Amino acid sequence: MHVCLILFPGFQMLAYVLAREVLRVANKCAQQDLFTWETRSVTGDGVKASDGTMVATGPINWHGETGFDLILLCAGYDPLHHLPMGLRAFLARADKAGATLGGLDTGSMVMAKLGLLNGREAVLHHEAEPGFREQFPDIAISDRIYAFDRQRLTTAGGVATADAMLAWIGRVHSTALAAKTADALAHGRIRDTGEGQRLPKTADPLLDQMQCIMATHLEDPLSLDRVAAELGLSQKQLRLRCRKGLNQTPAQIYLGLRLDRAAQLVKDTELSVLDVATATGFASPSSFTRSYKTRFGSSPRMQRRPQSEESPQGLEEGAPDQALTRV
Repeated sequence: MHVCLILFPGFQMLAYVLAREVLRVANKCAQQDLFTWETRSVTGDGVKASDGTMVATGPINWHGETGFDLILLCAGYDPLHHLPMGLRAFLARADKAGATLGGLDTGSMVMAKLGLLNGREAVLHHEAEPGFREQFPDIAISDRIYAFDRQRLTTAGGVATADAMLAWIGRVHSTALAAKTADALAHGRIRDTGEGQRLPKTADPLLDQMQCIMATHLEDPLSLDRVAAELGLSQKQLRLRCRKGLNQTPAQIYLGLRLDRAAQLVKDTELSVLDVATATGFASPSSFTRSYKTRFGSSPRMQRRPQSEESPQGLEEGAPDQALTRV
């Protein structure tokens, strides 16, 4: 997996260092070079960080092949003053090739300006929020530490960068490697995008690990076979542990986490019901709405503020029900 870090003048040094360090430690834990990375700058030359440190980079060819799995825009103050010709096309080609595009700190503002965050949940440093919502109304700004929404990874910068990078490693490689890397970094538990939902603690550490695995894969739910395999258990063993520790089946626990996450998106963002359903792994808005109403007593539409209610399209509660979940 190849990562490109693109630096803007005044970029946040801590975020840049953490992104690279997580990759380095992951390789050390895996005992092989799973991840490679390179640093570029929007100036095509050395660039100065917010702390005054100068980072040397080589010349850049925005028109060449990308070949990256993750591209991170590392920005700081006034990121929109440095938008080189060719950057938009470079990111568009990478996106089309399947790369994840990310913004650290105010890198999210660059992505928004280039139209790469429309209809998605995004995070940026709180100091950059004033005026952002009005300028980019199609972007759902979240106050979380990071957001991972359909090949877009955005963070508030700082130490949250490590959580975002660990989450990405968990998705593209394995949650086991992400957890091992976090431990090697003395980082503790990997905070997920649904940090605010407070996963219920149990007396069984394996069930806590299971919930972390599930919480890392809300948009693209894993099969229960895969979850059990990640924990070194059979499906039957996992079911028995869940019954004993949480009095629910694994499928019920997974569905509950996804619906809790959906409730947060309905409350805290302006994402459409279709986008919320997609972000939490449901096959259709109708099946999502039915499950949501069963759990919370009212539909997403009823819980929304009047100005953010959706149009009838995609919100018809009487629409034919489809597959409830991809789990």
